[in-house]
Parts: sequence; C-alpha cells; structure tokens
Amino acid sequence: MRGSKNAVTKHMVAAVMGSSPSTILNCPEIGDIEITAGMLRSLGCHVAVEGDSVVIEPHDISSGRVPVSYGGLNRIPILLVGPLLHRMGEAFVPLVGGDRIGARPVDFHVRNLEAMGVEVHMTPEGLEAKATRLHGARIRLPFPSVGATETVLLTAVLAEGRTILDNSAVEPEVIELALFLQRMGARIELRPDRRFVIEGVDRLQGARHRLHGDRIEAFSYLVAGLVTGGEVRVHGCDQGRLVTAISTLHRMGARFEITDDWVTASADDLRPAVVQTDTHPGFMTDWQSPLVVLFTQCRGMSVLHETVYEDRFPYVTALKEMGAEIELFDACLGGRDCRFIESTAMHSAVVHGPSPLRGAEITVPDIRGGFGYVIAAAAAEGPSLLHEVHHLERGYHRPLEAFANLGLTVTRVSASPGP
Repeated sequence: MRGSKNAVTKHMVAAVMGSSPSTILNCPEIGDIEITAGMLRSLGCHVAVEGDSVVIEPHDISSGRVPVSYGGLNRIPILLVGPLLHRMGEAFVPLVGGDRIGARPVDFHVRNLEAMGVEVHMTPEGLEAKATRLHGARIRLPFPSVGATETVLLTAVLAEGRTILDNSAVEPEVIELALFLQRMGARIELRPDRRFVIEGVDRLQGARHRLHGDRIEAFSYLVAGLVTGGEVRVHGCDQGRLVTAISTLHRMGARFEITDDWVTASADDLRPAVVQTDTHPGFMTDWQSPLVVLFTQCRGMSVLHETVYEDRFPYVTALKEMGAEIELFDACLGGRDCRFIESTAMHSAVVHGPSPLRGAEITVPDIRGGFGYVIAAAAAEGPSLLHEVHHLERGYHRPLEAFANLGLTVTRVSASPGP
C-alpha cells in the first residue's frame, strides 16, 4: 500500500517553505501529484518525481501566482497561500476544485488568514492575498475542517508569535503533516480537545519523510473482497489507521486476520448496519461509497448518514441503474442530528439488500464514487463500461492494475482524458 493521496500533496506544499530540498517517499502514482508538481514548477520550484519519491527544491521560487489553468483541478491552491506569503509577500491562487461532493467554500481559510494579518481580496478567478507581516492568532474553527486546519498549520509555522487553533481536525493525514513540519523545524504541539499550539519560527529547513499507507485505499480494497465474496489482503497500512473501519465491518459480520504487516477481511454472510460518517476518529466520509455498495449485498436494511459533505451521493443514481435499491433523504437518519438538519441536502441513504447487480455503462463522477462503481461492477452480472476513469487514477495508485491482479477482468478500451 503506497502513501496517502490526502497526505502527499500537502507535504509537497509544506516543502515550499524549506531552505533546502525535501524528499517524500512511498508516494502513490496518482494524477494529483502531477497536478501539484505542475503548480510548484510554475512558481519556480524544481520538482522531481521518480518511482515512489518526490523531491522538491524550493530555492528558486520566483512567483507567488499560481496560474488560473490550475483552478478547479484539486484543493491544493488554497493551501499554498500561507507558504507563498512567507516566500513572496503576496500570492494569487485560483478557485479550489476536486471531487463533485458539494460546495468547497474558502470562508474558513479566508477568515483564518485574515486573523493572522493577511489582506484578502476575492476575484472571479481566485484569491489575491498580501501580507507585510504574518502574526500568530487565537482561532476557533466552527467545524473541524481538514483543509482549514492545514491552512493554519502551513501559515502559522513561520508567523511571528503563537497561534492557538481550537476545534481543529486531527485526522491521521493532518497529524502526519504536522510531524513533517516539525521535522522541518516547526514548533507544533497537539493538546487535548483538538487544540494545536504553534510557536512561529524564523526558518524551516528541508526534511525527509516516508508516507504512511493510504487508509482510504486500504478500506476500499478490503470492501471489494467482501462485496464479491472473496478475500483481500492489504499490506502497508497500519491497523491503527483502520480502527473505526475494522470495527464497523466487524459489526457487519466480517472476520479479520491482522498482523504488523497486513490486514485480511473475509465473510460468509454480512449483516446490515447503521453508520454515520464523522470527523476523525469517526467513520471517514471517504469510506462511505464502498460501504454503500457493500450494503447492497447485505440481507436487510442499512442506513448511511453523511455528516461531513452535503452532496456525497452523486454516485447513487448509477448504482440504482445497476439494480441497487437505495433511497435518499434530507433527514438525519440513523444518528444524531447533524449540521445539515435544516437544509435540503440529501445526506442520508437507506439501502435494501441483497440486490443482484447488473452491468451498466457509467460515467465516473469523482474519485471515491468511481471506486464504488468498480466494486459494484465486479459484483455485477455482465460487463460494465466506465467512462472518465481518470478520476480513479487521480486518487488511487494504479487502480486498474490492482483490480486486474485481484482477478477482475479489466480492459482499457480508450485513453481516458486527463484533467
């Protein structure tokens, strides 16, 4: 299992602030690395991507402006604001993008940057930022947003004085970024109750880090084995990063073999479940689409309550065309009321199973939904044709090869368009 897609690009951004090169190891071969490398090169960084390593040399940065052409491709541009302000005193980044899973507002980011002394101006194309002196601040996030937490960490490490961040995200990938920044010389402390305390320093050096295994990918392949009645062994993702996932599948009747090196899941008969996504250490929102596919093969009624993103079910339409029995509701089902309770967002899914799935022609909407489609296609009767598989290749390490190695017949019938 290669390193996390949700970690590698953030480490690349952090490397921009180093006074010497940084090396990131165990990197997946994914489109997001190439997109982020292109951004950094446009700023003057030297980026070498070879095998499982990425080396960033930031010495020659000459611009604080990310080209507009990178707008809408992923969520990385907004994270570059703080590092570019430290290097150049001003920055421009295009609007964020990535998966179509709901609005990606930058309000939290902007509010936090302004608290640290940044002058922000929004334009139709993106965000303009200037700062003569960045300083620490006391910040409390309205919601423990991963991206907003990363923005504060990446900005506060070189800001003057102390930054206290309350109600921060504490996902493993966020902690991994904080540890990488610490290796670079940052002074970061994680205190109880989701609080980061960052003491600004004058200088960061480059660092070397080997990424931990991708917990999203590990869970997705474990579920792929369960959906098809098989067994998948996942290497390279520590058990500690899968605790909530393993306990959820245990409740559904899955059996596990767990060692220091690998995790294996199998099952003879799976029970339905009620699951609510949440911030860490809750059930991860990026795990929910494979789980919904698994629900279609469980005997009885299952419920998935999404509390992190308001539009995480665009993949359901195609699953229903494949024969799945899924109903979506705007109510908070199967758990406590969430922040979408008074909205019209369809954020709860009720799944009746087991449903015999049939092959279909499908357009992949996003990374995680796309993986769910491949799992559904593997369990379906007859062939399926998937379009826009570049979404999968943006977020998973060689996914089509991995599925072929697991015994699924996969044929690429035409080149997928790039981002």
